[in-house]
Amino acid sequence: MTTVQDCLQCGKCCEKWGWGQKGIPADLIPWIRNDRQDILQHVGIRLRGGRRQTGMAISLADLEHVTRIDYWVDPQGRTLTHCPFYYRAGDGKVYCRIHDTKPAVCIGFKPWNEGIRDYALNCPACRSNIP
Repeated sequence: MTTVQDCLQCGKCCEKWGWGQKGIPADLIPWIRNDRQDILQHVGIRLRGGRRQTGMAISLADLEHVTRIDYWVDPQGRTLTHCPFYYRAGDGKVYCRIHDTKPAVCIGFKPWNEGIRDYALNCPACRSNIP
């Protein structure tokens, strides 16, 4: 399969893989610096010692103590079964409401490179190529 494809913005990736992902501290830095509470409220954080919280209370100094980051949770810290930034527009395409600052796991996801055969077969951008 080719490593270059054009995304058709169908949303299938986000519907199946856009939640329940693990994050990295580097994702949090711009959100903390820019006070993106709209994003941080949906980030589950586990710190050394087992303490859990949402990203709303985290600071840059806390990042060295982070042991796990979960995308996406509700503001009370309960795991969501969807991405809160997923948006299907009237044109039928799916858009990311935080596209300019989305996490690395989302930026790097390309179904045609993932080798997830059952998933890639459902990706319209992959249909012209056999995974």
